[in-house]
Amino acid sequence: MNSTEVTELRTVITRLIKKLRKESATGQQLSLTERSTIGLLHQHKQLLPSELAAIEKITNQSMSQILSHLFELGYITRTTSETDKRKVLIALTAEGERILQRVRSEREQWLSKAIEQTCSPEEERLLKQAVPILIKIVEFE
Repeated sequence: MNSTEVTELRTVITRLIKKLRKESATGQQLSLTERSTIGLLHQHKQLLPSELAAIEKITNQSMSQILSHLFELGYITRTTSETDKRKVLIALTAEGERILQRVRSEREQWLSKAIEQTCSPEEERLLKQAVPILIKIVEFE
């Protein structure tokens, strides 16, 4: 791909991401980092605040503020580690899991509707073929 095509691809992917974020009324009630933190906790089941901060590439202080807000909303629990009483493990509550699923469902419904109403069957087939290619790009280090 030439630089113009790469720029166009980057631009359209960025616009799609922004559009997906806006298409979840539930998700708009949380910051991007709060949504990402909930997703990480779903993926890893439980993490230390310092691990979450490192993954998100933010300070421990910023993560502490995010976790306080998520705790106030009832989306996370804090449990003292059994192996080291100085450490606190963060996990999603049932409500946190429910919110995550609702955000994902709202976004998927919008994307499904958009594809259905704007793409031909051939274009849908091309999108399916592009998914594995996009996965390889995302996983590139």
